[in-house]
Amino acid sequence: MRTCPLAPLLLIAVMPLTVSSAMLCGVQTACTLKDGNYRIELPQDGDIRGVFVYFHGFKSSARLQMQQRSLVKMTLAHHLAYVAVDGIDGSWSFAHGPNQGRDEKAFITNVFDDLRQRYGFTPDRTVISGFSIGASMAWYTACQQGEKTAAMVTFSGVFWNPLPKPEDCVADLPPMAHFHGTADQTFPLAGRAIGTEFHQGDALKSLAILRERAKCDMKAAKKVTLDSIECDDVPDCIRGDSIMCIHNGGHEARSDMLDAGLTAMGFPK
Repeated sequence: MRTCPLAPLLLIAVMPLTVSSAMLCGVQTACTLKDGNYRIELPQDGDIRGVFVYFHGFKSSARLQMQQRSLVKMTLAHHLAYVAVDGIDGSWSFAHGPNQGRDEKAFITNVFDDLRQRYGFTPDRTVISGFSIGASMAWYTACQQGEKTAAMVTFSGVFWNPLPKPEDCVADLPPMAHFHGTADQTFPLAGRAIGTEFHQGDALKSLAILRERAKCDMKAAKKVTLDSIECDDVPDCIRGDSIMCIHNGGHEARSDMLDAGLTAMGFPK
């Protein structure tokens, strides 16, 4: 287990939940909603302290995401249920993105509501995450309904151009940790054009938007280490820390990064 000097940044009361077996969907059987579905795996020891809601990368699916066992097992080790939300045709719909269709804000609201009604997962127990365009979906979710989440841990994806303005986001943004590689050529730190109409956003500019909206005190910024990565941590935002970890890797979401991110957000093993 890697140690983290920040742990825990957030003092979250996470008493174990009791889940009725009659309410379960699962890994093989999707939880079906009006406009889509998700799959869920629960910690086997019954010590369930919250839920980790993950938005998959491009051309993946909830079914395929459940096969990414290193991420799933790491999440379960942190006493969190692992939820893989299913996109449409392997992607997500958000403002200025290349795929439009489903009203993702409404759908994700339905996911949150279903997780609360079916399993008892309240906002203070809900962590959102994602990889690549799925990370972008998590960022837009935080921007649009951050009050429904306790924290965000994301990998290799941010807003798309034109970037939202700080006032476009809710003020009640969750604490966050984001990991992004300097060698990422799929979603570079500076973003890139996708065809002639769409453009991924700049990671640092995207981060600045959330930090401004969350009234982070940049004068309090400090260096911390997560998973052997030197990260920039601004601790004095409305609800907690805003952490950016820039590593020398590529386009990736690794379980060791997830381990450090969840611990930093107050969900230790």
